[in-house]
Formats: sequence, structure tokens, C-alpha cells
Amino acid sequence: MSIKTENADAEKQLKGFIAKFDSKNQALIRAARKTLQKRFPTANEIIYDNYNFFVIGYVPSERPSECIISLAAAANGIGLCFIHGASLPDPNKVLSGQGKQTRFLRLPSTGVLERPEVSALLDAAVARAKKPFPRSGQPKLIIRLISAKQRPRRKVEGSVRPRSKARRMPRAKAAKY
Repeated sequence: MSIKTENADAEKQLKGFIAKFDSKNQALIRAARKTLQKRFPTANEIIYDNYNFFVIGYVPSERPSECIISLAAAANGIGLCFIHGASLPDPNKVLSGQGKQTRFLRLPSTGVLERPEVSALLDAAVARAKKPFPRSGQPKLIIRLISAKQRPRRKVEGSVRPRSKARRMPRAKAAKY
């Protein structure tokens, strides 16, 4: 479902999405969002509350295809995604991922966003973007997608992820006598 709402309504919905997480992740999402808003004051925020992740994308327009970076949150933590991170210079090897396009790093705290090597990656991502963030103007908060079915946003106590069949050890062959 694609929804476009006014900022006041969108902020209210956003608070509800964040409230699904445990208190530690709620605080981290809010703090990381505030840090990124300060760093990119004219960036629009596009919100996806989909099956796997809750995502806040930072975009120079209203087009998701022009997203430069995003915060992605799940029950196991928050990550900062560089949409075109595979092409970014990363001499300190702080980015994870092996895909053709996207790279990410985990955010155990907002202090990670202040590290010089991360700041350099953010600068490089913005410099290499096809469309720059506007020099002035009021950013928009756009609720783009809300999935009806979602993974839990909080860790479930005592749950163990089932092992896939591919990980099972093969049966020992019967010895020939």
C-alpha cells in the first residue's frame, strides 16, 4: 500500500512504527534519525514499514530510486545502508555486504555516525549521487509502504531459529565388512 500524507499525520504514523521496537532500538532509531536530519537538513525521508525491515530512506526528491542512504531496523538491530555503497571508496573496510550495489554498516550507537571514516563515506555517497540534496527548502516525510504482514520488531524470548535442511549433516554410510 502506497500512502502519501502530510507531515503531521506522517510523524504520528512514524512514531507508531518506531513504537513496535524494544526501547533500546526505539531510542537508537530516533537518535540516528535526528543525526541524519541534522547532517542532511533538506533530504526527504521516505518510510517503508515492510515485511523484513523498517526503513527510513534519505532522498533528494520524492523518488525512491534516488535514495542515497537509509536506516534499516529489525529486531536484531539498526543498520546504515549505502544504496550505491559497492562503488564507494572504503579504505578502512567499515562497510559490509557483497552485493553488486548496496553496502551497510551496523549502528550499535549513533557514535558510529560521527566516526571520520563513516563521515567520509557519507560525504562520498552524497557527492556521487545522481541528484544532489536541495540547497534549501523544507523536507517532506513520506510514508511509502506499510506491509500488512511483518516479522516481529522485538526479539522473541527463547525462540531459536530453525535450522534449514541444507545445514544438516549427511548420514554416515554403513560400513562394509
